[in-house]
Amino acid sequence: MTPKRQSSLLPQPKKAQHSPGPKPADASSSPALPKGEKEQQEAIEHIDEVQNEIDRLNEQASEEILKVEQKYNKLRQPFFQKRSELIAKIPNFWVTTFVNHPQVSALLGEEDEEALHYLTRVEVTEFEDIKSGYRIDFYFDENPYFENKVLSKEFHLNESGDPSSKSTEIKWKSGKDLTKRSSQTQNKASRKRQHEEPESFFTWFADHSDAGADELGEVIKDDIWPNPLQYYLVPDMDDEEGEGEEDDDDDEEEEGLEDIDEEGDEDEGEEDEDDDEGEEGEEDEGEDD
Repeated sequence: MTPKRQSSLLPQPKKAQHSPGPKPADASSSPALPKGEKEQQEAIEHIDEVQNEIDRLNEQASEEILKVEQKYNKLRQPFFQKRSELIAKIPNFWVTTFVNHPQVSALLGEEDEEALHYLTRVEVTEFEDIKSGYRIDFYFDENPYFENKVLSKEFHLNESGDPSSKSTEIKWKSGKDLTKRSSQTQNKASRKRQHEEPESFFTWFADHSDAGADELGEVIKDDIWPNPLQYYLVPDMDDEEGEGEEDDDDDEEEEGLEDIDEEGDEDEGEEDEDDDEGEEGEEDEGEDD
């Protein structure tokens, strides 16, 4: 699985520096201290100096890592484009990928899945400096649910580190607003999940309550987008269970045949013993004569 990168919208690492606590007292200017305490104070001063060097290196490393990430983000773009072109040749690729993903699947109701059958392409674009945010675009064919051809959601991190988000307003067709489903529809058991259906997946586009901890956005960007094929190819659990049951039946049939064979062998053994006893009896009668 592709390793996840740190969320670009979680608070960015600040310049490494330790808390502005009281500066260690200079042992040389302190009143005469016992030898043990003086050595301890000098050690604290030296630790503080070393920590400053560690913090300086951490800050330098963060800057270098960001430059490398920006470089490779540009190099990946042509491959992402090629991959999208190939995915477009596979019907229902994205809805299958989402349904197979454990976290995303938990957010999907039956009607959400039906709507996502019209999803033809997903694109994740990180802003040029990467740390300031990203955008997720969902491309749809003509469908009976909404007028939009593209639904987008953007996540931003301003200079002060405060996260925010904005998204496309969904233009629902009459009577098709999935975010306003009746409680009766919400309580229908999904064919794949035996619990009450969650709120519609599409409510996520209008939810800007906690942009810095948007779980669905982070899952799509950091887990699905780097390698969606791994989730598309996840085998259907229902099929696996069916195959498992067939295997169990086969095993039981084989065990039954083995038992029959063993019983047959035992019967043959008993018949042989009876024959031997009969022959011995005939011999004895011959001797008596």
